[in-house]
Amino acid sequence: MSAAQSGSTRLEVRGLVRRFGGLVAVNDIGFDLHGGEILGLIGPNGSGKSTVMKLIMGIVKPNAGSVKLEGVPIQGWPSHRIARAGVGIVFQHSRPLHRQTVLEHIKLALLPDSLLNLVADPAVDRRAREIALRVGLGSVMERRPGTLAFADLRRMEIAKAIARDPSVVLVDEPFAGLTSTEVAQFSELIHGFREEGRAVLLVDHNVKSVAALVDRVLAMYLGERIAEGRAEEVMRDETVRRVYLGGDLKVAHRTKADAGGPALLRIEDLSVHYGKAQALERINLEIREREFVSVVGLNGAGKTTLFNAVSGLIGYTGEILFSGASLRGKSAAAIARGGVIQCPETRELFGDLSVGENLEVAGLHLPRAERASQHDWLFDLFPILKSRLGQAAATLSGGEQQMLAIARCLMAKPRLLLLDEPTLGLAPVILEQLSQALERLRQTTPLTVLLAEQNVTFALPHADRVYVLEHARIVWEGEPARFAEEAGKDYL
Repeated sequence: MSAAQSGSTRLEVRGLVRRFGGLVAVNDIGFDLHGGEILGLIGPNGSGKSTVMKLIMGIVKPNAGSVKLEGVPIQGWPSHRIARAGVGIVFQHSRPLHRQTVLEHIKLALLPDSLLNLVADPAVDRRAREIALRVGLGSVMERRPGTLAFADLRRMEIAKAIARDPSVVLVDEPFAGLTSTEVAQFSELIHGFREEGRAVLLVDHNVKSVAALVDRVLAMYLGERIAEGRAEEVMRDETVRRVYLGGDLKVAHRTKADAGGPALLRIEDLSVHYGKAQALERINLEIREREFVSVVGLNGAGKTTLFNAVSGLIGYTGEILFSGASLRGKSAAAIARGGVIQCPETRELFGDLSVGENLEVAGLHLPRAERASQHDWLFDLFPILKSRLGQAAATLSGGEQQMLAIARCLMAKPRLLLLDEPTLGLAPVILEQLSQALERLRQTTPLTVLLAEQNVTFALPHADRVYVLEHARIVWEGEPARFAEEAGKDYL
């Protein structure tokens, strides 16, 4: 690719809209992308980032808007035609052909789109080897995917994406599951695309790595653009910081828990892999009886993975002890019966069942009188649920669904509540109600709570102690009062 081509407009996106039923996933998104430029697309989960990439690549069709490649409208084209026109995409999840070598994968990406030309030209083999060396696969090009390290699988996806020498490269979550050393290596590789004059659109949850690499950032939230500009300017933008950190929230006054006893939950050297991707690396954490502890971190840091390991939903190495007993080998059901209840960020309500029925299911193990008493207590904690008793859970507002999800967990009378991202997508007035409810739980029950949150404005006032989880590792631990001074400035 000629360096002289750098700087020209490669991709023009205007007014993209995509609806899924009543949900507007992308709303009036537009930008220009030039040769020799890297544009970072950032935002919390559900912002619409990956949908924008799919719209550009033709995987999803837009309801409105236009996409032009080198001035030619391509919206509505099938993906294979867009790829031939000059757009390469690096998918987040690798789905290799397990019987083919790395070199053969790259050759397949180089073959002409014709059934009449199924035999690779010698030039194809030579070019495939050049690409393998370019992305750091020279030593493994004859190996099959099942024998590769996770980082090499990601490199193979990059190799396939650039095989046709695209002028535009879309890169989805390149840093997910990589070590800090591998993140640096991949950043250098993507930086090389810019030096070659390509235009790069980059999506990743690792905000710091994105900001250090890109020329510009476009921040999204709930499908809409909220800020655009140089990385340092966008990271200082008040709206962006409010989306990631939380806004000015009136929270209940925190009273220090009497938590001087032994650890209720102790996590020692916990590591989790999804296939070959490392999601958690040697996590050490403890929470004592009646203590409220917050684990804060951006999307993709590993918070939900941590909770799923404690709940027995995924495998791990290391040790998890609850009341001094190991949870290893116990089923998720046994762990829940033992007093560890997780409230997932996705809520997982029974949508067709009523509010009352959702609560009833959660309390079936309780004696009838105790179940009735627990109902009354929960309706006092969340009064709106009593007025919605016969209403189907799926028809509740987002805030009401979150209250029901928490109430359903509390109906089971847990000793330890794992509360995962309860603020996700909720209005400030609902957050204030949740804040008041959490403080009431602290003051009136023996409940122990481990809260996972991106929104530090919500998480800190409810914490006796705070852990900061960043890129699969605990990078800071301390009291909330020290967070702003010691860790807050580096959070974004």
